[in-house]
Amino acid sequence: MAGDSKERATRARTAALHGTEAGSYGPTLFDSHHLGALEPVYWLGFCCAEKPTPAQVLSALVLVGSWEAEEDGVVDTYDFSLPGEVTDYLLSVCFEGDTVAEVSMES
Repeated sequence: MAGDSKERATRARTAALHGTEAGSYGPTLFDSHHLGALEPVYWLGFCCAEKPTPAQVLSALVLVGSWEAEEDGVVDTYDFSLPGEVTDYLLSVCFEGDTVAEVSMES
């Protein structure tokens, strides 16, 4: 049975796919794109480092939306982005049941 929405959002945020083949079009792409695109002063404000690690970037993400894919009342998809409206990109985490099925970068 699927967990509550808050617990699933926490699991979605920490989906450990960075640096893996499964995460190449998700967290790995999101990090590499934004680390090169944003100024060091931005990162200092949200990650306390001019060149944060991928884990620091992912921990800075904020939940910007979530929704149910089916009418079962369970949130299936969580969208995260960087704070401060500095990007149009999202890191979208989709669940199948209690398992993280996919993490992808969306625009």
